[in-house]
Parts: sequence; structure tokens; C-alpha cells
Amino acid sequence: MEKQFTEVRWHGRGGQGTVTAAKVLAETALASGKHVQAFPEYGPERMGAPLRAYNRLSANPIAIHCQVTNPDVVVVVDPTLMGSVDVTEGTPDNAIFIINTHEKPAEIKRKLGLGKAQKVYTLNATKIAFDTIKRPLPNTPLLGALAKVAGLIDMDDLISDLKRSFSKKFTEQVVSANLEAVKRAYEEVVGE
Repeated sequence: MEKQFTEVRWHGRGGQGTVTAAKVLAETALASGKHVQAFPEYGPERMGAPLRAYNRLSANPIAIHCQVTNPDVVVVVDPTLMGSVDVTEGTPDNAIFIINTHEKPAEIKRKLGLGKAQKVYTLNATKIAFDTIKRPLPNTPLLGALAKVAGLIDMDDLISDLKRSFSKKFTEQVVSANLEAVKRAYEEVVGE
């Protein structure tokens, strides 16, 4: 039976905006007419603790409600987790990996022991966040990279949704900085 949805698994640490990124992805996909799920999985709820967040996106209603075990897309918000967490667990042969790192995709692919059909994309999302947002929040840049490489959401929809949702909580300066981070990541992400 063919899977009728796309699954995303996020790996990050508390305080990096990983759960927020999963929610923004879901909101953007929902606004474009998709059916969505977004939910976190926490260990100890504290700053810096490893966590996972998940998304399911589909053109049709999603009838299952469980943890994502075979993600089509894996986003690694904190690259230090690659040494302690198996970010490749359950991934299919054609999975897409988006990694926040200064390293080249080929190096990450080798380190993770990935197959030829698995795609790796990298960008230094933390540096982009520092340059634009002035804080180490790589989640927003990673959404820009995700929009470019995974084909799950449209960049214009992401920009529009971020403007709408962030304007309710943040100053115009913060919103503009986040939009700049998304656009830069969209341009700077590289793949193998």
C-alpha cells in the first residue's frame, strides 16, 4: 500500500525553535490547502534537551495519529545530535536530509553512511540566524531550505504565512529579520 502523505522528522534541542518550525510548516501547508499534523516529542522539558518534532502533510485527510517512524524528510536543527542520536533511523532509500552545518553535503553523507539515492542538503543556518535575527535560532532559516529542497511548501506561501503569524507576536524589525533569514537560506542551501 502506497503511503498517502509525506512525513518530516525534526531533530533539535529545547530553545532552538524546532517545535515552532514544525508548527510553521504545518500552518503554511494548511493555508495552501493541505491536510497536516504537527506534534512534538519531548524528553525532559528543559533548555538544551534533545527533542523531536514531526509533521505529516497530505492532499487527503490523514487518518493515522502516531509517531513518525519512517520520515521522508529529516531536518537536523542541531548538528551535535548526529553524534548521539541516529537521525537516519527508519528513513527510506530516497529520504531527504537537511542539516544545519558548515560542512559540505558529501561529508555529511559519508558520516551518516547514507545510500546513493538519499539526498543531503546543508546550510549554516545558525550563522544565517546570527547575521539576520542576531540570535542562535536556526529554525527559520531551515524552513527556507526546506521550502527549496523538499517541495512541500511554496516559498511565497511561507513568506506570507510567516509575515501573518509573526506580526501578531513580534515587532516589524523581528519579522523582517526572520524573512531575510528564510530568503537567505533558500538561496544558500546546497545539496548532493
